[in-house]
Amino acid sequence: MIQTSDQILKTVNEALDRLPYDRRPASLYEPVKYVLSLGGKRIRPVLMLLTYNLYKDHPEDIIMPALGLETYHNYTLLHDDLMDNADLRRGHQTVHKKWDANTAILSGDSMLVLAYQRMQQVPDAYLPRIMDLFSETALEIGEGQQYDMDFETRLDVTEDEYIEMIRLKTSVLLACAMKIGAILGDASEADADLLYSVGEKLGLAFQLQDDLLDVYGDPKVFGKAIGGDITCNKKTYMLINAVNRAIPQQREELMSWISPDATLTADRQEKIKAVTRLYDEIGIRSLCESKINSYFNMADSLLSNVSVPESRKEQLRRYMHDMMNREW
Repeated sequence: MIQTSDQILKTVNEALDRLPYDRRPASLYEPVKYVLSLGGKRIRPVLMLLTYNLYKDHPEDIIMPALGLETYHNYTLLHDDLMDNADLRRGHQTVHKKWDANTAILSGDSMLVLAYQRMQQVPDAYLPRIMDLFSETALEIGEGQQYDMDFETRLDVTEDEYIEMIRLKTSVLLACAMKIGAILGDASEADADLLYSVGEKLGLAFQLQDDLLDVYGDPKVFGKAIGGDITCNKKTYMLINAVNRAIPQQREELMSWISPDATLTADRQEKIKAVTRLYDEIGIRSLCESKINSYFNMADSLLSNVSVPESRKEQLRRYMHDMMNREW
């Protein structure tokens, strides 16, 4: 039986709630349980289970590796929050604020180990492929994070470099989720590779949409204040293309806002308003929307080539569309 994404999300959340944390000291594991209790869309485990369900019924049969992927994802968020000195995550205090930085580091490290323990709970026949893919993905995500950090001090980041950075930092984990679901579902190698590519293109579209929402989203719907990327001069697809496509007068004004001195002294709201106006003048919103649609259409087209009946793809395809229809 094909399950809906809502049914699968319910399965994921109930399984997360049931995870035992009976090791000691409790103070090491309380932040782990806290992070995983904060909610979220659970996109990665849902994608894994929906992909598995293309081939086999009872996606709950692979719930533990799906939880492993969600544990890993939240481990990266815990450490990202510490690196960014963020106060809130999903409306709640981040671990280093609720506890302290040392706790965030150590509990995060333990989350990584727990992610591996949960991921390896698959039949022995699948174990080498699953763990090789998971480990390669974890290394790639670290590489993407490092590129993101390196870009903070550069003004010459290219569009291709940015796309590769978000592929590594964001897309490969969605791709990994879908390929693991395919492998555990006994998909053909060709289908497993196709589904990896689906996740990769979907992840690029999703991250670019996140960049767009950070400028043009409704804070009440988006869940956080807009303009964060503008404030910290984050080298997004939008900023890179604004610099490259601006006429000289526009480029001069834009560079004045993103110079290190301006970053320290500029009024936040004034900067967001000015840079957004320049984006509007240069046509960056429509450019970004076109790029998002291009990547999503690639993902959708690749899914069409997967060798299972279209009726079995319905729930996965619907979920992919829902991912890209976030409100403004």
